[in-house]
Amino acid sequence: MKVAIITAGSRGDVQPFVALGLGLKKTGHQVKICTHSGFQSFITQYGLDYGFMNDEMSRFLISDRGHEAIESSGGTFGWLKTAARVSKQFNPIMRRMLEEEWKAAQGSDVIIYHPKAAGGYDIAEKLDVPLFISIPLPLLAPTRAFPCVLFSRVKLGGWFNKLSYSFLRYAAAIYGKTINTWRREILELPPRRITAGTLTRRNGQPVPIMYSYSSHVIPRPDDWPETTVVTGYWFLNGDENWAPSRALVDFLAAGSPPVYIGFGSIAGRNPARTTTVVTEALKKSGQRGIIATGWGGLEASLLPETMFVIDQAPHNWLLPRVAAVVHHGGAGTTAAGLRAGKPTIICPFFGDQPFWGSCISEIGVGPEPIPQKKLTVENLAAAIQVAVTSESMRKRAAALGEKIRMEDGVERAIQFIEQSVKMSLNM
Repeated sequence: MKVAIITAGSRGDVQPFVALGLGLKKTGHQVKICTHSGFQSFITQYGLDYGFMNDEMSRFLISDRGHEAIESSGGTFGWLKTAARVSKQFNPIMRRMLEEEWKAAQGSDVIIYHPKAAGGYDIAEKLDVPLFISIPLPLLAPTRAFPCVLFSRVKLGGWFNKLSYSFLRYAAAIYGKTINTWRREILELPPRRITAGTLTRRNGQPVPIMYSYSSHVIPRPDDWPETTVVTGYWFLNGDENWAPSRALVDFLAAGSPPVYIGFGSIAGRNPARTTTVVTEALKKSGQRGIIATGWGGLEASLLPETMFVIDQAPHNWLLPRVAAVVHHGGAGTTAAGLRAGKPTIICPFFGDQPFWGSCISEIGVGPEPIPQKKLTVENLAAAIQVAVTSESMRKRAAALGEKIRMEDGVERAIQFIEQSVKMSLNM
């Protein structure tokens, strides 16, 4: 099969699909991944085909305006207000993305897409090919078991939980005019009702959903249809040619396992404050630390010998060697820390990050999350101390890590894709 994978956003929105694409390629399928051009070399190094998409969305997310939008999007309605505020700027970007997705998908037999790449549903309709939607969090299929992730802190029971997913219809409608204009002008299709991840095709068949996380972390609800599956995580191991620096190896060997701290590329508009909080919290808790400098503004020469700065290191190599993991709560970093079997402290900014923070706490493999706006030396130090010293938390994290390492989410996803395609061809 010729499989087109369409995704957009940050590295966390791309890397799982590279893992899936690599698995599909090894199974004999031809795979093209359409995403931002900044990820082209990352994709092609694994022998996968690349489909062009502009970088405007990803550049916005790491810009000062993007950081400002992120910091002002606290809470569900704050997120909606932010989306509405930037929609005028984003609509032209989305139109260009939609046209690039359509060009990249020509000749495909199967479409797999992330909801951020909003054209996947429409392209599959035009090409009349099987369609799959995938995201590493339970965002789309309504259930009474838990609310939509944007309402993760609201506890009103099953009736509200299922109702909360309708919110996505209003969120997606912000870009409805742009998508329907593109459908009419380029795809020559009639308009449709725009939702974030349309779950039914025009022929009445459900769109299969693949959730690429572990059911050991979030059990699969009984009220989901058979076409919604939890595959397990799609892990992409680090570059086999990567090797740690001698300085990093020496630091790890020089004392007790350190605490890893990394907030990705979105640590806000005040990296100096973030740096101070992190370094002082490590001192106060008496722990050694490895600090990833995704947010910048950190001078390694100013740190004590108990702290080490890295630009990056493969999570599958580094995290098994640390005592605990502190991060912003991105789905990918959360998965990597859990697979390593380490207690996790999540300091969320927005989006699904508070959801993962609550999830980590509820299953007992980390302390309560600390929102970035409330992050202080005192509460971060206290959380680190709990994560490092709680024997019960460490045992639960280790046991969960062992279960996750026994799963093969990519293989499960490939089986589901192939079976679903076969069924659709027999209809």
